[in-house]
Amino acid sequence: MWTSLPEWMNALKAVALPKRQGLRARLKGLGIIAGIAIAVAAIFALTHILKHIDYAEVLEAVRRTHASHIVLALMLVGISYGSLTLYDVLALRTIERTDVPYRIAALASFTSYPIAHGVGAVSLISPVIRYRIYSWHGLGVVDVANICFLTGLTFWLGNLTALALSLLAEPGAISHLEYLTPPVTRLLAVALLLGIVGFLLWSWLSPRSFGNRRWSVRLPSGPVVLLQIAIGIVDLGAAALAMYVLIPGGMNIGIFRVTAVFIAAILLGFASHAPAGIGVFDATILIGLGDADKEPLIAALLVFRCLYHLLPFVTALGLLGVVEAMRVLRARNLP
Repeated sequence: MWTSLPEWMNALKAVALPKRQGLRARLKGLGIIAGIAIAVAAIFALTHILKHIDYAEVLEAVRRTHASHIVLALMLVGISYGSLTLYDVLALRTIERTDVPYRIAALASFTSYPIAHGVGAVSLISPVIRYRIYSWHGLGVVDVANICFLTGLTFWLGNLTALALSLLAEPGAISHLEYLTPPVTRLLAVALLLGIVGFLLWSWLSPRSFGNRRWSVRLPSGPVVLLQIAIGIVDLGAAALAMYVLIPGGMNIGIFRVTAVFIAAILLGFASHAPAGIGVFDATILIGLGDADKEPLIAALLVFRCLYHLLPFVTALGLLGVVEAMRVLRARNLP
């Protein structure tokens, strides 16, 4: 059975809706305003782009997509979501809960991320799903809050590292998005990498933690941070490659450009809080990668959306439903 209402509400309040005062409240307000601004600008840009699109050509381009490319993209999506499960594994190790089996960590990761991202409320839905799964295995609200923070840390470390490396390899990759010259972009990428290296060294020197008595977070050690970065790069790299193999070869778009624009699209979509980054992710991809002929790129984007967002979302919902049904049946059969 579902947890009782008071426990459920306490978990929601402690994990997903922490009280913010003063500077934190203002930062949260600025974040909401920025997210709305990003979403509005993206929808405006996307509307302008789609005005001149031949939708018959888009459907024809989808039909022309080779089955082998779809299969390869699906395998890469599987690698991406498989690496996501390691986010939770590392978080569990950091909070010293190695007794939780991998299948539970994988279940919590695979159900929470696609559903929360698909709904568009990652910071709200993901902790609640994780709490529902982990609470059956002895983890409390503070444990789940720590896991959510640490998995988010892995996400950002991997994203920012992959973005910086991509911009170093091709500094003009996102010039359509940022309007900066390649030398300035390269300097920003170097600064970003130096910041990540600084955090890595800082965490390597001694155990780190922050918080208060009610909620104390133990940060991962240096070697674990390095592993977080590697896993994050695999996650984003596999997803970007899935997008890359679906783009027609005749468009002559390089892998580093695809990776940089893809990560920028993911981050902007995340910041907008739109369900699956809809509108924001798509506009960023079309502006960053599209030139005159956008129909083949829209076709690749539609196929990618089905493989990376729609299929995992439906699968995660079904899996979570099966797990809940099994728990209800098990509870009814208890004496």
